[in-house]
Amino acid sequence: MKLLNLISRGMAPLTLICALIAFYQPAIFLVFKSYFLWLFSASMFALGVVLKPDELTTTLKTPKPIFIGVLSQYSIMPLLGAAAAWLAGLPPEIALGVIIVGCAPGAMASNVIVFLAGGAVAFSVTLTTVATFLSPALTPLLVEWLGGTYLPIPFWPMMQTILLTVLLPLTIGMLMRKALGSNAKLLIECAPSVASLAIIIICAYAVAANHDRLNSITPALFLVVISVNAFGYVLGWSVAKFSQLNTPYRLTLAIEIGMQNAGLGVALALKHFSPETALPGALFAVWCILTGAGASAWLRHRQSLNSITKETERA
Repeated sequence: MKLLNLISRGMAPLTLICALIAFYQPAIFLVFKSYFLWLFSASMFALGVVLKPDELTTTLKTPKPIFIGVLSQYSIMPLLGAAAAWLAGLPPEIALGVIIVGCAPGAMASNVIVFLAGGAVAFSVTLTTVATFLSPALTPLLVEWLGGTYLPIPFWPMMQTILLTVLLPLTIGMLMRKALGSNAKLLIECAPSVASLAIIIICAYAVAANHDRLNSITPALFLVVISVNAFGYVLGWSVAKFSQLNTPYRLTLAIEIGMQNAGLGVALALKHFSPETALPGALFAVWCILTGAGASAWLRHRQSLNSITKETERA
């Protein structure tokens, strides 16, 4: 179990390490070419397994934050991605890749980061779940609307892919947890690590598939990835503050908006477009996991210092 905890908690450095290995030794990860959709399905199955029906039910009783979160998810990030791609003057394939990432729902990685940062975990999981259930319709629709000027968008095939690789395994995971009941403990403990490992491999494969193109990537793409991620965090926090949500909810919404399901973006790009279109998703996945993990570590350190200060004052 220590190894499994190491994988989920060490997702940021492992993603970076595997991305570097994929760049210098692409053959190691190119073997996953036929399996990346299965890997992504595994991450969605894991999300279904860790969902707690009682926590979700409690969170759903206050629909306002969920509505605000989902509306922000499918408005802020798609528009940010489209605006950044246009302002940077990116090539059509790369620009479309940025837009696809912006139109994706939140990721399970964000749930892990929210937990580590001390946010509202049930709220995070609920946002991810609701956004994921809406993604078969909203993601292709937004990609077609915002990205159709760059390349033809296969709306129905994209919807089918999301239904089969997102909705179906998510539902199976939820049903399996319910069917196993108390016997699902081991499965629940393994699920975050399975999801983390799947996303790490998908991102590494995307880097390996774009090995030859990475040397010619302009600084503009890196600036776009950094900007979209940063503005996502800032606008997510700002929307939550404007909506008068409490601090844990503000933190959660900032993480949920800033961290997209780049794994889904990569999977969709690889399935329906060229490997080059998957490059922004791979870069975004690595970057947002690094920033999310770094921020959560800083927040934990800050909370620890605050606790020590309060104990000292009481003494």
